[in-house]
Amino acid sequence: MKLLVVIVNYRTARLTIDCLQSLAAEGALPVGGRVVVTDNASGDDSVATIQAAIDAHGWGAWASLMPLPKNGGFAYGNNAAIRAARESDDPPEYVWLLNSDTLVHPGAVQTLITYLERHPTVGMVGSRLEDPDGTPQCSVFRFPSLLSELDEALRVGFVHRLLVNHVILRPIPTEACPADWVAGASLLVRREVFDAIGLLDEGYFLYYEEVDFCLRAARANWPCAYEPASRVVHLVGQSSGVTVRDQALPRRPRYWFDSRRRYFLLNHGRLFTAVLDAVWASAFLVGRTLLRLRRKPIFDPPQLWRDYVRHSVFVRGFGL
Repeated sequence: MKLLVVIVNYRTARLTIDCLQSLAAEGALPVGGRVVVTDNASGDDSVATIQAAIDAHGWGAWASLMPLPKNGGFAYGNNAAIRAARESDDPPEYVWLLNSDTLVHPGAVQTLITYLERHPTVGMVGSRLEDPDGTPQCSVFRFPSLLSELDEALRVGFVHRLLVNHVILRPIPTEACPADWVAGASLLVRREVFDAIGLLDEGYFLYYEEVDFCLRAARANWPCAYEPASRVVHLVGQSSGVTVRDQALPRRPRYWFDSRRRYFLLNHGRLFTAVLDAVWASAFLVGRTLLRLRRKPIFDPPQLWRDYVRHSVFVRGFGL
């Protein structure tokens, strides 16, 4: 198999069908490509609705549905399809992780495949994600660090300017380039990466799993890249509801904090995570105070500082 495309569905049947429709367009899916939609026990009519769409449109030659017994999160949903394909008689050369809330431009995945074929030492490559009107989204990042967490919590202009080369968000590149990590909404991974580091870590329910995967791959000498010539529309936050644009930010769910602490504990250790938690909590209070003194608007999710502290190693300890 040349290509396996994995789409994880959880109560987003209409979005998933729209994504499949974009893949059905001429030139969207290369010859030899297969799509597996895994359903994370949605508990609604997703399985019946998606299967009916596959049957009605005649997509069965290249698309199939894999209902799963539980909602185990993003990594779990992807791994189910990847594991089955890797254990088959015809394992894929490439795996494309694709969000259900995406619409694929023709040639998007072939552009990613071509990039990896031309760069044999690169392990994975991500697309340019964009709004429906073509506006590019931030989808190429630096790995989180103590300095990036300080900047994010403090939100002081001159400090940000001093730390600009350490912040997680990078300016949106216009040309293909190396990246620490890219958004998992459209990420093509070569087979050898899974051979070297295994599948995604199912200890993450949602968020940080692609950061962890890219970091593990980089440490195994399979770095990541970004290819903006591959274009994918991303309907931001529609599949998770955590980062929906143009709406008041909801309170961050527990699994976001669980994923954050797991990432830092596994990849940087206990002492680093403790220092990080202390720096973030202190810097956030300073930054919030300065915002209020300057009468600046505050757009934080509700109870953000309290939730950070409640989920810090000082309250929850070092267990995963």
